[in-house]
Amino acid sequence: MKIADLITWFETWANPAWCESWDNCGWQIEPGVLQEKARVLVCLTPTLAVMQEAIALNANLIFAHHPLIFNPLKSLRTGEAIAEMVRLAFTHNIGIYTAHTNFDQVQDGTADVLAQILELKEVTPIVPTQGGLGYGRVGLLEPFLTLQELLAAIQTRLAPPNLIFSPTADLQQTISRVAVLGGSGASYISAVVKTGAQAYLTSDCKFHQFQESRDRNLILIDAGHYATERPACDRLVQKFQGLNLDWTQLSKNDEDFRQFFA
Repeated sequence: MKIADLITWFETWANPAWCESWDNCGWQIEPGVLQEKARVLVCLTPTLAVMQEAIALNANLIFAHHPLIFNPLKSLRTGEAIAEMVRLAFTHNIGIYTAHTNFDQVQDGTADVLAQILELKEVTPIVPTQGGLGYGRVGLLEPFLTLQELLAAIQTRLAPPNLIFSPTADLQQTISRVAVLGGSGASYISAVVKTGAQAYLTSDCKFHQFQESRDRNLILIDAGHYATERPACDRLVQKFQGLNLDWTQLSKNDEDFRQFFA
């Protein structure tokens, strides 16, 4: 399958026109690879480490969740990471394509995969957008779990380096309804409360957002940005493997950007 055909297939599923106004979905760098047979390296974040991996593997497309370019560039200078990514992309003929907030909304996107990992039933979006799609997912646990069992399941299935949750929560209380949203989901707390969820799994939550959740009787669980979004990248690789691609692989050099001192 040519890269152009792969992108057409993907955009039929997750239209980049659905991305938020502040977002930058779609082609970040296209150095003339559209007619080449797709050799795809999938990653969460396009970094120099991922670019070097792509070069070593002779990949011609880095397919990322996070955009390489968020804001309009004012300059490209030697020694800057984005400038070096651009230089290497054109030197080695490697495209960089991003699926961000459009990928968050779809079936088998970031939130949907989290819901599947927790085996939630009767799943619906936290915030619907169009055609049954939307941001986040909320559903039922069957069977119900204690909060301690739910936290243990999250730790086992997502392997976050640091799992944070509301400190006043009763570990033995029964949890039946759970909301999930991969990546930075603290701004959705009010919407989650309206769904009737007892617990909310997301990431990048601040001190006062834990306070807000406590005051609104919602157990906030922060598993980290990487742990909550990386599984959807793995699912994307599985989908690509079902197509007639020349080669595809999940990056082994993707980075969490955080390290915790034990």
